[in-house]
Amino acid sequence: MTVAPLRIGNASGFYGDRFDAMREMLTGGPLDVLTGDYLAELTMLILGRDRLKNPSGGYARTFLGQLEECLGLAHERGVRIVANAGGLNPAGLADAVRQLADRLGIPVRVAHVEGDDLTAGHPGSLAAHAYLGGAGIAACLREGADIVVTGRVTDAALVTGPAVAHFGWAPDAYDRLAGAVVAGHVLECGTQATGGNYAFFTDHDPARLRHPGFPLAELHEDGTSVITKHDGTGGLVDLGTVTAQLLYETSGARYAGPDVTARLDSVRLTQEAPDRVRISGVRGEAPPPTLKVGLNRLGGYRNEVAFVLTGLDIEAKAALVRDQMEAALDAAKSRPTEVRWDLARTDHPDAPTEETASALLRLVVRDRDQDAVGRTLSGAAIELALASYPGFHVIAPPGKGSPYGVFEDVYVPQDTVAHVAVLHDGRRVPVAPATGTLVLEPALEPALPEPLPPGPTRRAPLGVVAGARSGDKGGNANVGVWVRSDDAWRWLVHQLTADRFQNLITESRHLKVVRHTLPNLRALNFVVEGILGEGVASQHRFDPQAKALGEWLRSRHLDIPEALL
Repeated sequence: MTVAPLRIGNASGFYGDRFDAMREMLTGGPLDVLTGDYLAELTMLILGRDRLKNPSGGYARTFLGQLEECLGLAHERGVRIVANAGGLNPAGLADAVRQLADRLGIPVRVAHVEGDDLTAGHPGSLAAHAYLGGAGIAACLREGADIVVTGRVTDAALVTGPAVAHFGWAPDAYDRLAGAVVAGHVLECGTQATGGNYAFFTDHDPARLRHPGFPLAELHEDGTSVITKHDGTGGLVDLGTVTAQLLYETSGARYAGPDVTARLDSVRLTQEAPDRVRISGVRGEAPPPTLKVGLNRLGGYRNEVAFVLTGLDIEAKAALVRDQMEAALDAAKSRPTEVRWDLARTDHPDAPTEETASALLRLVVRDRDQDAVGRTLSGAAIELALASYPGFHVIAPPGKGSPYGVFEDVYVPQDTVAHVAVLHDGRRVPVAPATGTLVLEPALEPALPEPLPPGPTRRAPLGVVAGARSGDKGGNANVGVWVRSDDAWRWLVHQLTADRFQNLITESRHLKVVRHTLPNLRALNFVVEGILGEGVASQHRFDPQAKALGEWLRSRHLDIPEALL
């Protein structure tokens, strides 16, 4: 018997995403399941600090606000809701949802998933959580839950769980599971799949991208899917928007998770109709025997000051104030353990405004001692107000210093994590770990196509022919680059080597850069190891999540064949 497709949407890509998205998705068209992704590495740290202040907290409170408006709508339309908004306290959020439903008089069955919290086994961590798969979610849905809240699960688990419950897939249905993982990865960041943050946004009417609708997937029993959005909503779904999201925060051909390892090099995309992209051909392999655990801890305190340098002699002005500040920090009772300087030459010669005539010299300090980054820095900087370079001023005086976090990941055997589905009636159902596993190995790099024949070239930005999207994974950054024609691919894959990437992205020259090749997507994925220090919460660089690293790459100039321009 043919099982009806599962129509599954997304209403949140991060904690703080568009509040009205849940209502928009519930009223915009038919759905079976609505998901929400509220967690990220930085969010877990934020929720950890929240839990320190209030042990009953630790979950995404905006989810409750959205449900207060939309729980009745979901109940009327028969839409189940699955969200990882439970954060560090899924049981607490489940109780809060029940109280809300009782107050509103809406009869819903609320379940939750737990077992991800491994903080007790990692002393010194503010939060240590394993990335669980979708099996616990599936167990809750099979037993009739209307709402399932989880803590730290993989982003794609919000889709694999409902898919397993709906289609009844076995744990070793790897190709089908992998298809759901790929669909889930496309959905997880909300409007990034429907034209948000899109490299080729200038190819489209700005009005169309002003308020993009959230994405949904029509998932089929064989694991194929169609990525689309509700009719009449803004944004767009095309090969480029889906490719960009597939490349986001991934690396090589093997995309590993607790349910399955999806082969991204097998993905095939087809523009089926306007705003409809079919995903097919996805192959899967047994998942690895270990689960990733994200560790968040407080690393100390940080502070910063940005000196504004205007007009002439920018380099000399920077050298003077740097020497003065270094001498003051050396003379202080407690010099910060980490001192970092960055000069951003945002100034222009003969500028028509003072702002465009100015550069910024940014000083960032870190230390375990708050005084070392607070009073020490502020005293040294402010005392120079009348004793330094001409035109001395700062964007804002440094404060007391603020705590920063550090993220790292470790791996534990799957069978050491007590994954549990807590059903709406209170029953606790243990979720068995994967029985068939496969140690993760890098995939072999594919054969390259023949290069383009020699011909005339023109110096131009890479972004004229290539799109990119970048993001963070702990201290590493990934940059996905893709092109839209076979000829452009033949040029890109031979020209944009790891060495060339390092020459273009100067910050990466002394770091390890690994290139992965995905011919089906006409895409390259670069992993830059260590460029983000100890993760986004450490605020290591100007763009701490590497969100614009891909756009910097697209702005760099290369000799591009005129046939591609």
